[in-house]
Amino acid sequence: MNEIFFFGSNKKPKLFLNKSSKKIKKPIQFKFENENENENENENENENENENENENENENENENQIKQIKQISTGNYSTIFLFKNGKAIEYLNEENDSNQNPYTIIIENIKKVSVGDLHEAILTYEGKAFAQGKNIITSNRYEFMNISELIEDTNDRIIEDIVCAENSIYLLTSNKNAYAIHYNYHEQFLPDSNSETLDETEKPILMMKNVSKIFSGNSSNHVFLLNSNQELFGCGDNHTGQLGLGESIEEERIKKLTKIQNIPKGKIIDIQCGPTHSIMLIENKNQKRKLYSCGDHEFNGFGKKYNYTYEFTEIKSSLFRKDRILDFSVGYCYTLILTTKGKLIGFGENDYGQLGNGDTNNQLIPIQIELPELRFNENISNYHLSCGFNKSFLYYSFLPFLNLEEDLIKLFRRKEFCNISFKTENGEIIEAHKLILKYRLNQNQIEKLQEIISKKSIKESNQIFEMIYSNNSKINPILYSEIKEIINSNEKIEETMKRIYLNENENEKDFIIERKEKQYKFPKLILIMRSELYRGMFLSVTNDTSNKVTDYSELSNKSFQIFEYWIYSNQIKDEIQITQKK
Repeated sequence: MNEIFFFGSNKKPKLFLNKSSKKIKKPIQFKFENENENENENENENENENENENENENENENENQIKQIKQISTGNYSTIFLFKNGKAIEYLNEENDSNQNPYTIIIENIKKVSVGDLHEAILTYEGKAFAQGKNIITSNRYEFMNISELIEDTNDRIIEDIVCAENSIYLLTSNKNAYAIHYNYHEQFLPDSNSETLDETEKPILMMKNVSKIFSGNSSNHVFLLNSNQELFGCGDNHTGQLGLGESIEEERIKKLTKIQNIPKGKIIDIQCGPTHSIMLIENKNQKRKLYSCGDHEFNGFGKKYNYTYEFTEIKSSLFRKDRILDFSVGYCYTLILTTKGKLIGFGENDYGQLGNGDTNNQLIPIQIELPELRFNENISNYHLSCGFNKSFLYYSFLPFLNLEEDLIKLFRRKEFCNISFKTENGEIIEAHKLILKYRLNQNQIEKLQEIISKKSIKESNQIFEMIYSNNSKINPILYSEIKEIINSNEKIEETMKRIYLNENENEKDFIIERKEKQYKFPKLILIMRSELYRGMFLSVTNDTSNKVTDYSELSNKSFQIFEYWIYSNQIKDEIQITQKK
């Protein structure tokens, strides 16, 4: 079920035990232990068992999810594989483990993993962040500490994103606050104007509020923070100009968050950082994407040695001038790019064959890398890149729908949808979201929910609402058992669809979305079939005939295009625009 290709350093940890070479210079397929045997066993089981078909289908689906890769993160001494079912395994370099066999991480329901130099961080769907390794004091090397609980503000402990740098871990909370845990070798951040130094810290320190994204890299000691106004700030190591602050900034250590000027026009899609350079992906109004770089010329694709670029400057190459960039990843001192036409392009350091072009010569300008035949090449948009300390992965992960659902759920957390107040056991007020609750619960059910919330902590209350919005009981099965009786059952789907279809008012058959002063009309029947989130919204037990959301502009252009195409085709593809305008 997996298609993973690997090239680069085959040590720390050694991923191919049967290969003596420490340098894998061309992409070869990576397989987990007994992967072929498990596939054969599943085939035999399917041939021999004909009873309990529904049960077998569920078992097979679970087995497939175990094998399907969601994400790969690789660093200096470890590589973590995250699977679709929320479980993960780690290959960890240990001096007294000659085999370097993988071990299963005991944390479940994992949403994202991130690996640094000597530490790893894990984010769960419940919004908890765990870490192990350098500067994380636990009883053994394999134990993860809940670092989200170390945040002093108890109302700010639901984590939305994690990012590992070489010596730091960054956390983005649901309240849009950015925190950092540092092994502060490069004095990446000082928390206030009176500070002259910052010791190593085990507790997260608040960096900035109103943050929408955090950008860094597993081999970097600098970080960028993007706020909701699309303003970019950076701090940390700047000895090669990798923060893009301009030539007039001579400080090699930027200890305070500083606004980055002269940012290229367009929307910042991603920024990834190496130890001496940074790469930025920008999308303009026409949805064309360009790469910009700053820092050491030897690693940023400009074709020069021993020079620095102090501001973000476009990387120009005929290899991707007419191609749309799908994905890119920055490793220790190199960069890989994947385009819509299936081109794999790389530049930078290549001592271990991490560029995958068959040799170990450094490349100052972008070169095209010969790809093996890909099984899923008909949809190249589902391939992803992951680079680390001289290790490279190209892998297939068909998961954009999960990102779309997450985007939609985030949309419905907006304040204008929150006008039903609930009081927790400590008297704290939590705002619930009318748009979903009014479709899923009647007044009696809302009153029962009020009673349940009044006996719960703020953390448990947030989990309850997360389960209601996403229709996902796995977030906290114990809490779900208390609320499942008051949540509408999926058994009402057919009844609801029939009611909408037979309704005399034709306007109620459609769901109207406003986005950037335009209106888009989508059939409710299709939305019910496509999405758990919309299924919950339209299982109405009220007489409310509202059918319009004020604004979907917060969805990225990519997510909205995926959303449109998915509604009508039940397929996920990039760069396909189907618009129903009113």
